[in-house]
Amino acid sequence: MKIIKVKDYEQLSNTAAKFIIERVKNKPNIVLGLATGGTPEGTYKNVIQDHQQNGTSYEQVVTFNLDEYIGLPGSDKNSYRYYMNEHLFNHINVKKENTHIPNGEASNVKQECEDYEGRIQQIGGIDLQILGIGENGHIGFNEPGTSFNSRTHVIGLTEETRQANARYFPSIEHVPAHAITMGIGTIMEAKEIILLASGEKKREAMKKLINGEVTEDFPASILQKHQNVTIIADEASLSDVQLSGDGKLDH
Repeated sequence: MKIIKVKDYEQLSNTAAKFIIERVKNKPNIVLGLATGGTPEGTYKNVIQDHQQNGTSYEQVVTFNLDEYIGLPGSDKNSYRYYMNEHLFNHINVKKENTHIPNGEASNVKQECEDYEGRIQQIGGIDLQILGIGENGHIGFNEPGTSFNSRTHVIGLTEETRQANARYFPSIEHVPAHAITMGIGTIMEAKEIILLASGEKKREAMKKLINGEVTEDFPASILQKHQNVTIIADEASLSDVQLSGDGKLDH
């Protein structure tokens, strides 16, 4: 586990974007696993800026998002399809048919999970997976207690997670109670993972991730077992973690 400590959110976003851009240039048909939420917004903004200024091409790139709320159409401003279109896809030359997000309106969500997992496996898995981390250690929407062997599945969202996401909705009552999420087992099969963390609210989670034990009670802890993980995190989120002077730690 490699940890890159940056000063602030701006530097985090710039560093993460360069990371992605380099991988895309080295492998134009790369399969990217993408995350939503507040943390990656700056990263995507930098990716867009590079595309517009330097012409980095995403024409052959294939993407799979981690999750989607059940019950929200892609046109809903709080759906992750809408988020990805607004924050990335509409501004780069990725082919929309190459961008995959679970269908939250599927009539058979179990079948949708199986189909989504099948598409990931059929293409050979994720080359580079981008992750955030919840305050309770969730990755994707894999809440505490989720099996490390899980595949794409339906998950009931904890009250803590729904409260954390309520700021995007009119009220907590409007936050969906269930989502489709890529499983931990699927995530762990990615060839490379970068995890982004910013702010004091993530301080305890980062301490548990880096220094804690591996347990399904804290889903992100399984990343300690992955062979190619890079954490890009700012000073505020790493304030309880001891790092070497250069801000890097091989764990």
